[in-house]
Amino acid sequence: MNRILVIDDEPQMRRLLRVALEAHDYEVCEAATGREGLAEAATRAPDIILLDLGLPEMPGLEVLRRLREWSSVPVLILSVQDSGEDKVQALDLGADDYVTKPFDTAELLARLRVLQRRTQPPDEPVFESGPLRIDFAARLVHVGRNEVSLTATEYSLLRVLARHAGKIVTHKQLLTAVWGPNATEQAQYLRVFMSHIRRKLTAAGLDPETIRTETAIGYRLLSAE
Repeated sequence: MNRILVIDDEPQMRRLLRVALEAHDYEVCEAATGREGLAEAATRAPDIILLDLGLPEMPGLEVLRRLREWSSVPVLILSVQDSGEDKVQALDLGADDYVTKPFDTAELLARLRVLQRRTQPPDEPVFESGPLRIDFAARLVHVGRNEVSLTATEYSLLRVLARHAGKIVTHKQLLTAVWGPNATEQAQYLRVFMSHIRRKLTAAGLDPETIRTETAIGYRLLSAE
């Protein structure tokens, strides 16, 4: 059983989430404020946190910032705030995913499964998702039996996406990881290289939707169910 901490000031939303999650064998604990949520995170050691951004007293983004000072627990944002700026800010602060209210319960449960799967050890030598296989030690990429030839930069970008499979990786995160902190405004680099990666993987037989563009935010490498 996985323990999920719900931090949301709306009793009806907490009740809805408790019913839906417990029906799928999750253990649920709750907090109605940001401070209470941080205390619960420290004492209950949840496996995943569902965090609302519109909290009283302490905004959800501040809760996330403080949480990331000492914890790497996966955080999924649940919020009525749907602007690209809100999503980018939350993801850059360390959120793992973002779902807008009102949400489809089946989609939420699928996102939670992805967060659970992505906890593979960071030194895992091979990543596999459907026909896509990345051997990190050998720096080889295959789609089925077809080897895909990538440049060093293309491989680095794909590696970052694979290490965070199922998560949205923002433009800033990708640029910083591959080109360094001074390249965070060079989004045009990203569009060009991601286009090349997609074209090569698709030519080898991979579904082009495996790497999804999250408009104005970043990219997500989908992981197989």
